[in-house]
Amino acid sequence: MKPDRYPYASASVPVFFAFLCMGFGDVVGPLVGLAKEEYALSNFTASFITFFGFIMFGLLSIPVGIFQERKGKKFILMMGLVVAFLGLVIPVVGNLHSFETLLLTIFLLGAGAAILQVAGNPIMRDVSPEGKYARNLSLGQFVKALGSLSGAVIPAVAATYFGMSWKVIFPVYGSIVLITIILLSLTRIRERRVATVSAVSMKSCFMLLFTNSYVFLMVLGIFLYVGAEVSVSQGVPLYLKEQFNVNIEEKGVLGTGLFFTALVAGRFLGGVILNWLRPRVFLIITSIISILGLAGLFTGSGTFSIISVVIIGLGFANVFPLIFSITIDRMPERINELSGLMVTAIVGGALIPLLMNGISEVSSVLFSFIVPMACILYILYLAYYNMVKH
Repeated sequence: MKPDRYPYASASVPVFFAFLCMGFGDVVGPLVGLAKEEYALSNFTASFITFFGFIMFGLLSIPVGIFQERKGKKFILMMGLVVAFLGLVIPVVGNLHSFETLLLTIFLLGAGAAILQVAGNPIMRDVSPEGKYARNLSLGQFVKALGSLSGAVIPAVAATYFGMSWKVIFPVYGSIVLITIILLSLTRIRERRVATVSAVSMKSCFMLLFTNSYVFLMVLGIFLYVGAEVSVSQGVPLYLKEQFNVNIEEKGVLGTGLFFTALVAGRFLGGVILNWLRPRVFLIITSIISILGLAGLFTGSGTFSIISVVIIGLGFANVFPLIFSITIDRMPERINELSGLMVTAIVGGALIPLLMNGISEVSSVLFSFIVPMACILYILYLAYYNMVKH
């Protein structure tokens, strides 16, 4: 048998760029605090930014997964980039004087990110050498985290050093998305075909979800994890303002930046660690680290709180790619259905933060962190379940 000479490295370049663009959807976390200040919103009203940013994951993911079965992953990846680009054009050619216009921009950016997730996670398997999918998916999530980090860093740098509005982030994002569209259009990607048990449909997706307990538990894990990640990213600046009176636009948003920096570092380390450590073992370790970090926020110490934000980011870093890759590797013949279901579960990023912000309105931002804590406790249970039962 001749060795496979498919150029995995060059084929993966536009896919990694697409993961960077996926991260731009996470700008909704830092924008909560910024929009709250700009438009004089309550915590609960500001959290509708995350709702509009993530609700399309719930509405689009399964239909797009079905469409992907017919049109292919590269086509869907391109479609997601175009939708995101259209959303980013709005603040460039128009303005963001109203909160409603910002919500429309976030809505389209979130729709693009949802489509990118449906295609991006499985297409990474196509551009990965055999046995390296979990590693490359973690590296892809590392690149995505760079995009997520930019949502906190760009506004802070623009305000602190250049006296510019945080809205400069939109033309920057639009330029990168346009470059990615060009790169992807010039790249040939060989998509793997696997034997499927049946034609992919809405019915087959929901039948798989509600008749297979393992799939249900794993999809729920994605729902709760993403909800926890978005809750922390939007909650950290509000937490720093409430606990230590830190200015949100200039410094508070950098708390989210610190969280995403830790995500970046953790995902890179995860890509290295997974060369030697089994994904199921790593999921247990990273869940425990996450719980310890969240517990540290309740100490009341400014220094320890900052350290805790870093620990949370390191712990959270690889949860999504681990759950995703463990599930796909167990059932590769259902890859499009599983991708649609698990990306649909990202809608947790729209719903869980609403719960957290509702609690913060009647109690405190600090106490509301029990919501992501409960989510990660479930992830720890899921990690244990995978080790013992499967």
